[in-house]
Amino acid sequence: MPSQQTLKQSVSFAGIGLHSGNRVQLTLLPAPPNTGLRFRRVDLEGRPELEAKVDLVTDTQRSTTLGRGAVKIHTVEHILAALAGVGITNAFVELDANEPPIADGSAREFARLIREAGVVAQPDTYEPYRVSAPLEITVGETHMAIMPYDGFKISCTSADKSGRFTQFFSLEITPESWEKELSHARTFCFFEEIDFLIRNGLIKGGSLENAIVIRDDAVLTNEPLRYREEFVRHKILDIIGDLTLVGTPVRGHVIATKPSHQANTELAKAIIGQQRKPIEAARTFSPPPPPPTPPPSRVTPQPATTTQLPETSHAPVVLDGTTLDTIGVMKILPHRPPFLMVDRVVAIEGNKITALKNLTVGEPFFDGHFPGHPIMPGVLQLEAIAQVAGILMMRQAENIGKLAYFMSAEDVRWRRPVRPGDTMLIAVEMTKNRGKIGKAKGVCSVDGEVVSEANVTFMLVDR
Repeated sequence: MPSQQTLKQSVSFAGIGLHSGNRVQLTLLPAPPNTGLRFRRVDLEGRPELEAKVDLVTDTQRSTTLGRGAVKIHTVEHILAALAGVGITNAFVELDANEPPIADGSAREFARLIREAGVVAQPDTYEPYRVSAPLEITVGETHMAIMPYDGFKISCTSADKSGRFTQFFSLEITPESWEKELSHARTFCFFEEIDFLIRNGLIKGGSLENAIVIRDDAVLTNEPLRYREEFVRHKILDIIGDLTLVGTPVRGHVIATKPSHQANTELAKAIIGQQRKPIEAARTFSPPPPPPTPPPSRVTPQPATTTQLPETSHAPVVLDGTTLDTIGVMKILPHRPPFLMVDRVVAIEGNKITALKNLTVGEPFFDGHFPGHPIMPGVLQLEAIAQVAGILMMRQAENIGKLAYFMSAEDVRWRRPVRPGDTMLIAVEMTKNRGKIGKAKGVCSVDGEVVSEANVTFMLVDR
């Protein structure tokens, strides 16, 4: 197995952040074996740290942001790509602001810093994750896949919505090819995007000194293009940085069409899901396995009391854009009829999820609630919100192997009755997820009219 690596000495560099515009000093420091790559905010009390893990991604609009509570670090992909590109597995990245310096828009300055610091092998080894089966995701116009492969290779096609400046590049990623073929590629944007970016509080530190601007068929830059395919090579640079958030080096062949930070991080989550085995992911919200079957001569037939799934069923990986039918829902949740309050998941986007429950006259609770005037109990609408929130939790790799206990409900409102024949839409947004405690806002509606809403709190516990 390959040796873990860190830096021989500390090195520093100062500049401005691309999106924040803040002046910042970055320092790279050696780290002990098994530390991983960690960011440290030295400008904040307690010098809080954020691990380079996809579970901490809070935003992927035009860059990748890590966060935990009020501590955030924006645009982490370039420095992560530089560290991963040369094989650094353990390092501290200290910052005295909320974003690394953008330098010239590429990772060239970071590569120079790492050369200056030097790379040293450590006594501990690591086991790279070798993709065992193809994985594919689609997010809008972006399609990404990773195939089993003995090395690390990326083949990428880049283009805007109009197909302008369509470029393709494929590269076997090694420390040598990373620095020569990718590290100099600069970030870029299209002219018509600039107004949107400014209105959304981005690119406050942007200029032609650190980005390329494409206007119609013209390329606006303060120097000639560094590569013929500079745009797609920068996209590959971003992919490397974002896939570093898997937490361990990956072996596989990535094939990407119109990649984005959102899709890159979703692929990282899918890799983690495969790494931890889908059947283990299913156990997060699955009932315990059945007891061993007694010898045939002693078997006494018993009537089935729950819906059984095939033993080979795998829990679906919960990603942006995922939809689930009833069988897919039951591969994630332990609940079974008559206590399953979710029939279908129709949308998942970031920290939001939308699901459906079809209310038929055959629902058992209608018989006694109330005879001659059947309505769905309000507490079961709360249960529906909690179950949908449980599905959303499955998108976070850190929750694998844990159970969610429903703790409390606040600001509960029941607006109107839910009756047989209604289709109830359940919309849930995760509002807090810190440590073992999570909170979510849930709204149930029928035909566009809110029928109930609540803020629910749950606690994660080890199984």
